[in-house]
Formats: sequence, C-alpha cells, structure tokens
Amino acid sequence: MANAIIQIECKDQQGIVSSVTEFIYSNKGNIIDLDQYTDHDNNHFFMRVEWSLENFTIQKDKIAEYFETLLGKRFSLRFNLYFSDHKPRMALFVTKLSHCLYDLLGRWQSGELEVEIPLVISNHPYLKDVVERFGLPFVHLPITPENKKDQEKKQIKILKEHDVDFVVLARYMQIVSPLFIQHFEHKIINIHHSSLPAFAGAKPYHAAFERGVKIIGATAHYVTEELDAGPIIEQDVVRATHRHYVSDLLKMGQDVEKLVLAKAVKLHVQRKVMVVGNKTIVFH
Repeated sequence: MANAIIQIECKDQQGIVSSVTEFIYSNKGNIIDLDQYTDHDNNHFFMRVEWSLENFTIQKDKIAEYFETLLGKRFSLRFNLYFSDHKPRMALFVTKLSHCLYDLLGRWQSGELEVEIPLVISNHPYLKDVVERFGLPFVHLPITPENKKDQEKKQIKILKEHDVDFVVLARYMQIVSPLFIQHFEHKIINIHHSSLPAFAGAKPYHAAFERGVKIIGATAHYVTEELDAGPIIEQDVVRATHRHYVSDLLKMGQDVEKLVLAKAVKLHVQRKVMVVGNKTIVFH
C-alpha cells in the first residue's frame, strides 16, 4: 500500500503541526515519519510528513483538494504532495567519466535507488556499452559550440517525451543553458569536486597536490544559472596526507563524488529536500 508524502512551507504560526496531524488522524491515516524546522530569523516554517494510505478515507486524487480547502487557505500554506508508489523518472547525463554512472546504475539495479531510468544521454559515445549492459537506451547527441543550442532543444524534447521527472548530471562536462534549467527548475542535480573555486581548470587535483591539501571533498547541488552555485543538497570530505600522490587524490575524489551524488539523489527521490532561495532544508 502506498504512502503519501507532503512538504509544507508557510509563515510560522500556532496550530500548524496539530492541524496537519489531526487532518491525517481524523481520516484514519497512520503517520510514519514527521519532521519540521522553523527558521526563526525569517519567521518561516517547514514540514515534511509521510503517512500510510492503507485505511485513509480520502481518495488519493482528492487529498490535495481537501488539504487545500481545510488547511491550505487557513494557514496560507504552500505544499507539494507525492505518493510512494510513483517512482520518479530519472535521466542521466554523462560524458566520459564512468564512476558516478556505474555507482548510480548499480544502486538502481540492486533496488537501493527507487527510480525508473528511461534513458542516458551523452555528448560522447564512450559510455554506450556500459549503459546498454544495464539494458538501458543510450542517446548520443554530440555537442559543439555551433550546434549546442539545437542539441539542447533536442534533449528537452526527448526528456519531455519520456516523462522525465528530474535529471542527474553524472559528471556531464557541459554547462546547461538557462533555457534547459527553466524546464527543470530544482530538478537538475550536479556533482563537482569541492576544490572549487581555489583549484579550477582541467587538473584540479594536480593543483591541489602541489598545494599539499589535507581535505578532498565533493558537493551535490541543484543547477542554477550561476555555475556550481546552486542550492546545496549534500557534501562530504575525506582526509589527505603528504603520503598521497595525485593518483591517490583522484581516486579519493571520485569515491567521495559517488557517495555524495548518490546521497543527494536519494534525498531528492525521498522528497526530503526543500529549496528556499539558494539554500535547502534537508530532512535526513
């Protein structure tokens, strides 16, 4: 039996939690998970509730309407309602590096990552065999400065045709345009090493090695028009020492990138992330 998940945000005020839980209880719903956060500086309230629909008396397609009528208008709530029996459809974008792709596909194949993957898109053909080994369609759309605009329009068209819910840039080495972002606002997840902006360029780990860095990290975030500066979902680091060579730093960086990206995707799929301006509220 499916669960319902609702994300709520509004001005902080008395009675919200009790009213939401009473709405669920009075309609014979069983709350499975509840988390909340109040931003006291901005007087803003956030809440995520998940409940079982096994004995719930309101039909699935009527829950949002009832919730808006009984609570939404009363508290001026903004809310998003989801159901656990809908697996989000995730498209992967890749270039040449395979570590994040292998990791996500492995988690998907094992059932750990509860999504559907209708296709993988790439601007290079190198990972075609990897993708097809997992039984997935691989779409190769070469990109040059001259055709980038037209190819992005094709990408958007393909994603819409496959009813894609969100996109993961699994080390996709292309900057997506504002047009692409507008079609999937807060639905494009990217991963990058956390040596930015200190060690930018083609060989960040070489530059970091020359400086003797002691921390290797990665950041997963939603994509915005400002490069690598969107709302952060997840971050992590590993320690480095003088005994690590450039090759070691590269491996460590790829390992932490895989873990951070997988955590970010899971949190997004579980509806545990709420975007507020350029920040996120993450209910772990």
